[in-house]
Amino acid sequence: MAFAKAYCSLWKMLGKDVNSLQINQTASKPSMQIMQRYNRPCVHFIFLLNVDTLIFNFLCSESHLACCGDIANLLFGCRSVCSQEKSYIPFDIFCLLCSRENAIHDETVPGSTVQSGSCLRNGNVQTPRGKRKVQEQCAHIRRNSSRSRRPSQPQNGEVVKAVTLFEVVSMGKRAMQSVVDDWVEAYIQDRDVALLDLINFFIQCSGCQGMVTAEMFQSLCNSDVIQKMTETFDEETGLQYKKFMAYPWILTVTWPVDMDNGDYPLIKPGPYWKKFKANFCEFTAVLIQQCQYSILYDSYLMDTVISLLTGLADSRVRAFRHTSTLAALKLLTALVRVNLNLDVSKCNAQRLYQVEKNRISVKRTNHRLDQLERKRKEYEQKPLEIENMMNAIFKGTFLQRYRDVIPEIRAICIEEIGSWMKMYPDTFLNDSYLKYIGWMLYDKQPEVRLKCLLGLQGIYNRKELVSKMDLFTSRFKDRIVSMALDKDHEVAVQAMKLLMLMSQNCEDALSSEDCETLFQFVYTTHRPLAVAAGEFLYKRLLSYQGTEEEVPPKRRGKFRANTCYMRKLITFFLESELHKHVTYLVDSLWDWTGSLLKDWECMTTLLLEAAEEEALSDAQESALIEIILATVREAAEGHPPVGRGAAKKILSAKEKKIQLEDCTKITEHFIVVLPQLLAKYSADAEKVANLLQIPQYYDLDVYSTGRLEKHLDALLRVVKDIVAEHSDMDVLEACSRTYYVFCNEELAIHRRADLARTQLIDELVDKLNELLADSWHEGEGLCTDEEGICRIYTTLRRITAFHNAHNLTKWNLYGKTSKLLVFEMEYGSLPVQMILPALQCTYFALLWQLASAVERSSSKETLLALNRELRFFCQICACYLSHKDKDLSEKAFMILCDLLMILSHQSSGDDEAVGVLQYLPSTSLQSKMLLFIQDHVFTEEKEEIKDLTEEEEREKEGYKLNDLHRRRSLLAVYCKLIVFTVVEMSAAAEIYKHYMKTYNDFGDIIKETLSRTRHNNKILSAKTLILCLQQD
Repeated sequence: MAFAKAYCSLWKMLGKDVNSLQINQTASKPSMQIMQRYNRPCVHFIFLLNVDTLIFNFLCSESHLACCGDIANLLFGCRSVCSQEKSYIPFDIFCLLCSRENAIHDETVPGSTVQSGSCLRNGNVQTPRGKRKVQEQCAHIRRNSSRSRRPSQPQNGEVVKAVTLFEVVSMGKRAMQSVVDDWVEAYIQDRDVALLDLINFFIQCSGCQGMVTAEMFQSLCNSDVIQKMTETFDEETGLQYKKFMAYPWILTVTWPVDMDNGDYPLIKPGPYWKKFKANFCEFTAVLIQQCQYSILYDSYLMDTVISLLTGLADSRVRAFRHTSTLAALKLLTALVRVNLNLDVSKCNAQRLYQVEKNRISVKRTNHRLDQLERKRKEYEQKPLEIENMMNAIFKGTFLQRYRDVIPEIRAICIEEIGSWMKMYPDTFLNDSYLKYIGWMLYDKQPEVRLKCLLGLQGIYNRKELVSKMDLFTSRFKDRIVSMALDKDHEVAVQAMKLLMLMSQNCEDALSSEDCETLFQFVYTTHRPLAVAAGEFLYKRLLSYQGTEEEVPPKRRGKFRANTCYMRKLITFFLESELHKHVTYLVDSLWDWTGSLLKDWECMTTLLLEAAEEEALSDAQESALIEIILATVREAAEGHPPVGRGAAKKILSAKEKKIQLEDCTKITEHFIVVLPQLLAKYSADAEKVANLLQIPQYYDLDVYSTGRLEKHLDALLRVVKDIVAEHSDMDVLEACSRTYYVFCNEELAIHRRADLARTQLIDELVDKLNELLADSWHEGEGLCTDEEGICRIYTTLRRITAFHNAHNLTKWNLYGKTSKLLVFEMEYGSLPVQMILPALQCTYFALLWQLASAVERSSSKETLLALNRELRFFCQICACYLSHKDKDLSEKAFMILCDLLMILSHQSSGDDEAVGVLQYLPSTSLQSKMLLFIQDHVFTEEKEEIKDLTEEEEREKEGYKLNDLHRRRSLLAVYCKLIVFTVVEMSAAAEIYKHYMKTYNDFGDIIKETLSRTRHNNKILSAKTLILCLQQD
């Protein structure tokens, strides 16, 4: 009667006529465990008989939210009555979860997107009116869920917070094992309720905002089941429905259409959701782990879970497919671990059985043997059940989803099958499964290709597994080699690492052609790929594998391995024919062979003390010197070369310590050895130019602290002799740089270096004065033979090289060189090779005067005089723009542009006197410069068509490349004047009109100019574009 009274009260609250109500007092037994587990007003599990319409109307009514708790109390108040009656219809009424878990009572946890539920018969949802009410109810509950989460009723004097399985896992505040243990205990007590809890957990993890309806499979005929295995969309209500089998239930998931917006827990950004994914995967693994000794084999739990996940994985909704696929494959991975444990237990049981069977004892009883026999048969049966579960998941989920349209799902499939092959190779490491990884190597998404490579690395890294990879290697080796050129850098890096493992553990897997192709990746600009290629090069080619007898007795011990390594490295460098990229080669090998590359004693010994039978060839010596310079630079600077990697990295304390130690080691060794090397190779310009760059990486205080001044004097003497011997500009600039480093006033040795520099410049200037005095006649110009011209030319080049880095104003070189320029401008009879260094030397002299005038705040008269000299020099350069010699005219243009840039920015803000030096080009000069650009940049020379040999063709390509570089430099320096408003912006119109025609050669320069000018002045930039479009 208590139940009937409660029923009548509920009917009245819904505004119904009690007289029209017919009550069947027979009801199924409610579970008190559900009330204890979900003890809160926002979740209700209702088990009644033949009152579907009443409950549906109650749940969908607008007033049920206000009286929800009272009605629940009325219904659950009937527990004492109902519990005395035996329930004979299990779950004939449905379980509808209708509350929305929007907020978790923890400030650090983001709002959940998950919907809980209540119970509902599926048939009532099919009416349009019912669907609309369900949709309104879901939205209303989501808005009010935060208010509905109150503490539950006191139990034993304590208030228990309402927490679902999803909340516990997502927060991760409890050990996952204890969470699973609680669920297993609930499953043992009432497996249907616990399974519904687990089903709801997987639905919530998919971000579902709808409802879950469950009905017994036995209540429907087979034809009805087939019809209900569908996924539909109701346009009228805006709800989607998915019906699928999760034996022994048929589940119906109802959710709003906006769930397809792609926002669900597994793909949400942020550390919280990243942790949730880890917790979700851990939960599925621990669930199998904790069930493997109890309920895993009850033919109920796993059948239901596998059916659920397989059904969800077949959904058109991405959230369901993604979440269920991850869960199913993680379950399979956990089952693989269980199977491995069963294999061990089976072996142990078999061994114990044999031992017991073979024991010779009178006391032996059949009871012990029978017990072991049963145990052995049990361990033989369990793997079969596990295999069936694994096959069901593999066929139902993996085979359906490894080619899913979503790359994340494909990546999950490939990642997991790779782990199965490593964990359980007896079953999974065969061609039937390997083919899926091989096929996905061609996937369009880099993350999928990356998972394939990572999985294969775990296999090829184990030699005992490589023997099963023969067919796969022969079939997909070429594809893996080609992936080193993948457009995704990380995929290319991992492909290179995989190829290295294949090379190490698979005999003859890679051909010599494959290896030669992969070796060249040490020169790539992407450093991680270059480093991986460097490891491959070192382990495949450079690592020492010779015997001690192959090394001469004098080289055994310390130099045994390093000498062979250096020779191999030199040979590889020469054969690669990329001599300008030695710094890239050294940087690629640095992480793997840093200790060998820092063995400068071994390198210099090869150069200085090699016996005749061990002597290096001239090309090998040049290559070794380049390698020495590259290793010194890498050790001293501590960052990759230009063009490889981002900006200079910030070194850690440990790295700084290593850098200082290396600098000290470099200094102590080369202070003694470098003068000997320079003396030996003083006649070779290329070798000397490279060796002279080493002192800039010295710790120069070592000279004074170590009392090594005698070695400094020896070095300066050798450098002085080199200056006197060479006229090559690279060598002379290297010598000038060396003096500049040693003449730093902060060093204790700067007086010695400054004295040596002064003596050298005195000699050069005196020699120039002497040559000009002998060969120059006023009004006639230069009167001398070719030898005299050559001596003047080489002396001018030496002085110019030093004037670039050193202030030589006190030697008054401007007057001497400007006289040559004026004479050539007026008469045009001087040799071009003499005018070029004279033009540069005059430019450097004016720049040093300008710098001194600005720094020392010179008088206005001095600045006016300097201004006149600067303007006059600009006129000289403008005159040389039309010189018949192309090199001279282009050099004059470059110098003119640089000088105009400097003079245009002599602002008068801080010092009014300095403003006198400011100078902008006249209109005529701008026109002349623009005409020069038109003639020298955008006018191409006509090519003669004739048959060329291979060497001539190569020389021609080199000439074209150098010519393009020269033209790009001219255009860039002129566009810089436009950007900084030195010349009028309208001049850019003549540049823009060549944009399409010369896009491949100059497109980047013109595009950057357009962007900068638009940023400076949008109006003028628009007018310039209009002017460009108006031209023919």
